[in-house]
Amino acid sequence: MDIAYIPSPSTGVIHLGPIPLRGYAFCIIIGVFVAVWLGNKRWIARGGKPGTVADIAVWAVPFGLVGGRLYHVITDYQLYFGEGRNWVDAFKIWEGGLGIWGAIALGAVGAWIGCRLRGIPLPAWADALAPGIALAQACGRWGNWFNQELYGRATDLPWAVEISAGPNRDAGTYHPTFLYESLWCVGVAFLVIWADRRFKLGHGRAFALYVAAYCVGRGWIEYMRVDEAHHILGVRLNVWTSIVVFVLAVVYFVLSAKLRPGREEVVEPDASGADGKDKTGAKAKDKAKDKAETEAEGTTDGTAGSGADAGPKDSLPTRAPRADATVREGAVKADLRKPAVDAEAPEADKA
Repeated sequence: MDIAYIPSPSTGVIHLGPIPLRGYAFCIIIGVFVAVWLGNKRWIARGGKPGTVADIAVWAVPFGLVGGRLYHVITDYQLYFGEGRNWVDAFKIWEGGLGIWGAIALGAVGAWIGCRLRGIPLPAWADALAPGIALAQACGRWGNWFNQELYGRATDLPWAVEISAGPNRDAGTYHPTFLYESLWCVGVAFLVIWADRRFKLGHGRAFALYVAAYCVGRGWIEYMRVDEAHHILGVRLNVWTSIVVFVLAVVYFVLSAKLRPGREEVVEPDASGADGKDKTGAKAKDKAKDKAETEAEGTTDGTAGSGADAGPKDSLPTRAPRADATVREGAVKADLRKPAVDAEAPEADKA
């Protein structure tokens, strides 16, 4: 009896005339657009300018692609170098093979360059983009489905993925680990969005939460995979990487919360808010207005204290009562126009 399963595409490439449309590349591109779209909305909500996320992504994405490919080639060098291998295949990124660890590491370098050019703190930008990156990974994992790769152990579960016979793989039904990781990344994205709204995460802590949560899922999903990989002490290399990166993310989260609590008040210089007003300029104008009012009150108080109708010195109040500056100024001028007092009046009255 046939069992239910998820069929795999018969091919990962569709030719539009002479132009090949590859499913793997298509999924990566969709993921990038999703990440930039959501990151832009979150950046504007934090007080940043529209389009800033895309401008910095122009630096981060190419660096990330190079970093992801480098990590894959270095950790799976046996696929590209050695007897019977063609090193040119290392450049064929469209055939699959991007390591998320290298993509994040080198992508952060590109983002840092972009942030430096715009005068923006990298942790704030990373916080805004964190859930979008998780959704980008969720989209990108479907590229592995097109290439019939990154599946788990054989199974007859209804959601098993069907794999056809090919180089280094046997036909059968297997655990769709690409699907497991895709769903996990969607959950991570919603977790980061919720936690960021609930606890007002800042200074890179939303990004650290994304990294830690992703590593938890990647650890057990990686353990299920059966594709060729290097092992250390009987454990796959990427499992060890997940453990190390998880610890680093948690340490950063804890230390950041102690050293820099709260969230950045300003994420981008001269940024316009959602209402189109310059928030930074508005705050400066308010401070200037308060300063002017304070100086006006001080000047008026001094004038009222030395008026012509002031009483004896020992009866003068230590501070003039607060009143409208314009009314008091008029009263002082009126007093100055009064006729001179009797010569026999006390000296204080002659003043």
